[in-house]
Amino acid sequence: MEIDEYRRHDALGLAELIRSGEVSREEVFDTACRAIERDNPRLQAVVRMRFERARQEAGGVDPAAPFAGVPTLTKDLLMAIEGEPLAFGSAALAEWKPPVDSTLVVRLRQAGLAILGQTATPELGLMGITEPRAFPHPINPWQPSHSPGGSSGGAAAAVAAGLVPLAMAGDGGGSIRIPASYCGLFGLKPSRGRVPQGPLHAEVWQGAVVEHAVTRSVRDSAALLDAINGMDEGAPYPVRRETGYLAALERPPAPLRVAVSLGEPLGRPLGSVLDPEVRRAVEAAAGMLEGLGHHVEWAEPPIDGERLANAYLTLYLGHLTADLAWISRETGVPVPRLDVEPSTRAIARLGRCLPVRDYELAKRDWNAAARAMGAFHRRYDALLLPVTAAPAPRLGELYPPRVQERLMGLLAIPGLAGLALKAGMLGHLARDALSRTPYTQLANLTGQPAMSLPLHVTPDGLPVGVQVIGAMGDEHRLLALAAQVEAEARWARHLPRPWQDG
Repeated sequence: MEIDEYRRHDALGLAELIRSGEVSREEVFDTACRAIERDNPRLQAVVRMRFERARQEAGGVDPAAPFAGVPTLTKDLLMAIEGEPLAFGSAALAEWKPPVDSTLVVRLRQAGLAILGQTATPELGLMGITEPRAFPHPINPWQPSHSPGGSSGGAAAAVAAGLVPLAMAGDGGGSIRIPASYCGLFGLKPSRGRVPQGPLHAEVWQGAVVEHAVTRSVRDSAALLDAINGMDEGAPYPVRRETGYLAALERPPAPLRVAVSLGEPLGRPLGSVLDPEVRRAVEAAAGMLEGLGHHVEWAEPPIDGERLANAYLTLYLGHLTADLAWISRETGVPVPRLDVEPSTRAIARLGRCLPVRDYELAKRDWNAAARAMGAFHRRYDALLLPVTAAPAPRLGELYPPRVQERLMGLLAIPGLAGLALKAGMLGHLARDALSRTPYTQLANLTGQPAMSLPLHVTPDGLPVGVQVIGAMGDEHRLLALAAQVEAEARWARHLPRPWQDG
């Protein structure tokens, strides 16, 4: 099988070829390895390869498994493979090896996916770009001078460039949907608790983080969710395994009531400036949905954007402080000596000064937002809004400059971090960190499923995704809507993205 032929198929398409005997599982496997070896030196999407171990594992794949030996990549964050490095994008964990497979990895193998390696992520998954100090920075296959986003930037770059047809990803504040938008892919963040995170984790970021994938086709995402969903032993939420996600694509949904928003309540408090191309994308998507028979009207989500952003970052700061303590415990290196980036250390210092009261009040604000959106969905089946305020930034554009990092270092002065918080540092952080991406955290805090649809390309050749948020637990209907839009928009003709080395 030649690389160009391999790249023409999504994951289920490759699985069908394998089952029919048109190509062998070994041919597909070898072609994927060649594609990674040829293109990754410039793309920098894959930080760690495991071809030989994957080949051994693929030998035991059940031919009847839904993916029949199709190659994939996992993310260098949370997705543990027993006895193999998992660095979380950080030099501090470069030599750390988890003692067990994650439940997700076990289910991927049972579904017939061959894990060829791990993809790049920012340190501890903290940014909407993927530019870690400890690892190379992936480029965007659509425009190599631009970022593929984050934190699943390596995964999105790999799929958009055709290294694999789908790659695993995680979303704690938009980290599936943002890179999907920037790289012209489909990205679904399932409902809270839908995908297990055990046994090493229970709920990451108080349940804001959900793992799934970035894909070229809706059907790959649906088939994957069929295979991996449902709680594992000891999980914090009683989310039973469900079926029928792929089957839901067989017929379009009944006419839906769709609210459309440019995200003003979420972006305005953070000083977000909506790019005209993003506005065009949302308006065109609304027109498409109306043309497909859905009832569309403009309506804003009943959310206080400033309060939401502050609640999100309060939990973010608190968890980062705990994460560094966990890394110290796992590695035996004291927290002050951990090899982490200056911005990571500075944010953790702020987190150490958070009163427990503020942390708990922030979580209560999550509940308030969830209840408000629950009431909103009594009137509307779905909410259409931007994924990001602008197309993909240039590489290096959003990473904290050295001057800012030196200023962050001042937080090491005793008492200064606490004073900074009292002086409104959280608000400054919210504007700096979220003004380009203020629209995705809502679904993480409320737990709702949300997806990015690749519906627009700017005149400069950059993709722009459009976000759709559904009611809690409503993945079947969201996926059916996505498949209907995919058939209308025919976005597969853009993928994988042709690009030239050099």
